[in-house]
Formats: sequence, structure tokens, C-alpha cells
Amino acid sequence: MKTLNRRHFLRNTAGTVLALTSVRSLFAGEYTSPYIDHMGLQIYTLRDALKTDTPGTFKAVAEAGYKQVEIYGFPNAGPMLEAAKENGLAVNSSHIDVNTIVKAKDAELGEFKKNVDLAHSIGLSHFVIPYVPEPLRTNLDGYKALAEKFNQAAQISKQAGIQLCYHNHNFEFQPMEGGQNGYDIFIAEFSPEMMFEIDVFWVKAAGQEPLELIEKLKGRVAQLHLKDLKKGIEIPTYGKLPEDAFKEIGNGMIPMEPIMAAAQAAGVKHCHVEQDQSPHPIESIQESMRHLKG
Repeated sequence: MKTLNRRHFLRNTAGTVLALTSVRSLFAGEYTSPYIDHMGLQIYTLRDALKTDTPGTFKAVAEAGYKQVEIYGFPNAGPMLEAAKENGLAVNSSHIDVNTIVKAKDAELGEFKKNVDLAHSIGLSHFVIPYVPEPLRTNLDGYKALAEKFNQAAQISKQAGIQLCYHNHNFEFQPMEGGQNGYDIFIAEFSPEMMFEIDVFWVKAAGQEPLELIEKLKGRVAQLHLKDLKKGIEIPTYGKLPEDAFKEIGNGMIPMEPIMAAAQAAGVKHCHVEQDQSPHPIESIQESMRHLKG
């Protein structure tokens, strides 16, 4: 018995020392993001620049230190895919048109399946549902119907080796019947094939804690969106936010280092910086990267 107690004590002590060392390193400025070597950017951040100079925009992304981009508008993304390749940027994930699922022309989701097959042929590993229109999410039953459709799509994408994920905003967390919210329904109703892409900004805006949500959904979160929320913004809020609410990482109220450490422990595959609004988006992605590099 004494030997077992001693072993138990040593294991606990070792774990405590390791945890304290990690915390001390974090606050001593020695922390390095576990995702920095393959940090992504959701290229929607630079949507205006892409309209005038796609190759030059992707070059600026690479020069800022990003290693991959998450694209949008698939399958209409040929110029983005070409520019990413030219600048040595990996493309693993794309946001898609939710209407190929929720407004499908056939019960088998034929258009979605066609896009999945195309994504597989060019080497994508993740598809993301970026948004759902308001008429489909006015009550909990609406969220349940969405979950059923998403699960069907996730099963189709799994067969092609593509992971389907859902990207949140803040509206999913607005309390509805019985105090539940839409995100509660998704957590309860999503199949094992359907995963989450957590946007930490919108989680925080809804008055939730991103770190706690990541830990709660361990094993079910495929990707993160990293963006910072302006200090002093009144939360929770479930609607639109002013443009200046979107801040570069390190310039707001969300501590990203512990979030990324939790993400690594939870099995998150990719992290993508995003800043929905900025008067100078190139400078913003550069500043966010400087903070992540410490």
C-alpha cells in the first residue's frame, strides 16, 4: 500500500510541476504557439484586396508568415487556389455555400456531393458551413432540422475523406425555448461525423468562454478561427457588432495563448487567423502574426 501511495504521489507531483512550469513559461513570455509552424489565414479577411490583385495579396500573406489559407466560395475558387500554390501556401479547408445542403435540389444532395468529390481531387481535407440564414434558425426545431441536414452532408463528405464542420457566429448562443440555444442543439444532435470550427471572437461576443467550450467539445473541434474582440464592448450580444469591434490578435480582450494550448489538447487540427473588418487588413494580419510569434 505504501508503495502504491508513493507512486500515486510521484505521478501527481510530476503532473503538478509540469503544469506549473507551463504556466510560468506562458507568463514569462516563453510560450510558442503549437500552431505557428502551420498557422492559417481565412482569406476572407482580404476579400477587398483579392478583387484587384489576387496574386499580390497571397504573396503578402506568405510574407507575413502564414503557412496556409482557408478559402471561401468553393468551388468558385480557382484563382485563389492558383495564387496559394504559387506562393507556397497550403490549402486544407474551404468555406462552402450552405444552400447546397439546406436548399438542395434533390434528397441525395447531388450538388454538394459533386463539390466534395472535386475538393477531394485537389487535396482539401475540410469543408466548413460558414453561416445559416435567419429564416432557418428562428427556433430550436429549426436548429434540429439543420442538424439533420448537416449530418447527412457530413456522412457524404466522410466517404470522400473530407471533414465537414460548422462555423459559429454569436446568434447560435441566443437563449430560446426553455433556456436552450441553437448551439446546444448542435452539440446534442451532431453525429460523430459532423464537427465544429469554433470562432473564438463570436463565442466571446455571445458571453461564452472560448476556452471552456473547446475543452467541453474535446475531440469534436476540427479547426479554430482566431480573432480578437475590442475591450469594453458590452457582451453578451447576439447581433451585429461595430466594425471597430474586430481587433488584431493581442489588441483585444481574448487571451489566445491558453486557447491554442487547449486546442492542441482537444485535438484541433488547424487554426486560422481572421479579422472580419479592418481599415488596413494587410497591416492587421501582419500585426496578428507578430503577436503570435511573440
